[in-house]
Amino acid sequence: MNADTRRIALLQMTTGIDPAANAAAMARAAQEAADAGAAMLFTPEMSGLLDRDRARGSRHVVPETESPVLSEVRNAAAKAGIWVHIGSLAVKAEDGSRWANRAFVITPAGEIAARYDKIHMFDVDLATGETWRESAAYQPGEAVVTVEGTPLGRLGLAICYDIRFPALFEELGRRRCDAIAIPAAFTVPTGRAHWHLMQRARAVEASAFIVSAAQVGRHEDGRETYGHSLVVDPWGEVVLDMVSESGPHGALGFAEIDLARIAEVRAQVPSLANRRAIPKSIT
Repeated sequence: MNADTRRIALLQMTTGIDPAANAAAMARAAQEAADAGAAMLFTPEMSGLLDRDRARGSRHVVPETESPVLSEVRNAAAKAGIWVHIGSLAVKAEDGSRWANRAFVITPAGEIAARYDKIHMFDVDLATGETWRESAAYQPGEAVVTVEGTPLGRLGLAICYDIRFPALFEELGRRRCDAIAIPAAFTVPTGRAHWHLMQRARAVEASAFIVSAAQVGRHEDGRETYGHSLVVDPWGEVVLDMVSESGPHGALGFAEIDLARIAEVRAQVPSLANRRAIPKSIT
């Protein structure tokens, strides 16, 4: 690898209803990723618990300060000496009214470098008969978040359904993110239709790497997720596509990220530099 190249790892999971088992899988992956030379590990949305039975799952949803999953992953990051982006965990919001779908960026010292609460809630009735009401339990976030100093430079944070809202990515592009993480638990029908399309579009719009660790397969709670954890470069080329099912402890994929590619693409297509405010319509 040259001086501008960073190796990263993505953990593609089939997260279940036992947080201890899910935390152990993430801790194991952190060590395996570090042993394989990765500077940073990315995990999917809802890495710690995926349970559509909210009554059953609620006993595991605690404030982040009491989260055994967060604590175990922080300890694992420190032990392995690796950055970890926890795609998200369900935690009790600080005001106690609802939960938060919260991402964490953990340093190699086990410290929390950044938090991001998912802004856009997935409320939908699908043609398959599936109904999702994320806003019934989760409090939407209100802040755009970036974090400096990661192995990929300035990292922007988003979660799953956020990908459908271009304004968020316009702001992340305005902030000149080098990479954007979009962990997900995409449904199979929407994944087949839009997953690759939107990931590549967001990479091109932001002239940044997109890193999207995903849930995959049939879960203990009965849902099925699309998988295809992706890394896309700023030109929209797919660097990694994890198409296979995960094993009982998840599946690790690796990608080499050439940070010099960012400047190359931005020089060739300077859309960020050329951006102008859209004038108001004249009627």
